[in-house]
Amino acid sequence: MKFLEALGRWALTCVAEMGRMLIFVLSAFGWLARPPFRAFQTVKQLHFIGYKSTFVVVLTATFTGMVLALQGYHTLRKFGSEGLLGAAVAVSMIRELGPVLAALMVTARAGSAMTAEIGIMRITEQIDALDTMAVNPLQYLIAPKLVAGLIGVPLLVAIFDVVGIYGGHVVGVELLGVNAGTYWNSIESAVEWKDVYGGILKSISFGLIISWVCCYKGFFTKMSAEGLGNATTEAVVLSSVLILVWDYFLTALLFNL
Repeated sequence: MKFLEALGRWALTCVAEMGRMLIFVLSAFGWLARPPFRAFQTVKQLHFIGYKSTFVVVLTATFTGMVLALQGYHTLRKFGSEGLLGAAVAVSMIRELGPVLAALMVTARAGSAMTAEIGIMRITEQIDALDTMAVNPLQYLIAPKLVAGLIGVPLLVAIFDVVGIYGGHVVGVELLGVNAGTYWNSIESAVEWKDVYGGILKSISFGLIISWVCCYKGFFTKMSAEGLGNATTEAVVLSSVLILVWDYFLTALLFNL
């Protein structure tokens, strides 16, 4: 009975936490429709999440595309299908690797920083000061980050896809001798519009997951240095796990459409 009690207590805690997270994000989006509109804060967060993450995303995309081309070439060579290298690289990048890896990089770089920033504001009572000055923290702090995540992550994923495909071109065409025309023609014939909008849909949902989870964990940080560290760790781990789990379900849904 004690085991069942503990299991039930854990299940109720999880349900309550999910409910609080849902109310948190819906309240933040609700404040977007009410003046004053925080356009400057949104642009500032977009610069932080998007522009400042560009370097790590480009670096990751370059070597991901190069490794994918190197591995794919030697696999396709066994079947005499080297001409399909471009299609293999492009479809893999656009459907899966681009959205997932870019989102994980943004989580590691920007998501952890968002959690730490909001958590420090909670510990130092800056969020309480905003309430005292009649400035809603959800409108001033959280809503701009959610909007920036929804805009910035898809743009980073687009950059990731393009750079990754060119990285595959460098290895496949310049180093391994695949014909350049064959490489690009196979991409044109293999990539369909459903692959593109599937990647866009994934990137938008991943951007929401990152900003939602990281802001929530920072906003409800325990009032201690240890609590801040735990909140940052939990935000990165939970965001990464949710990205991978949601990627599976979204992929299954898109294949059935």
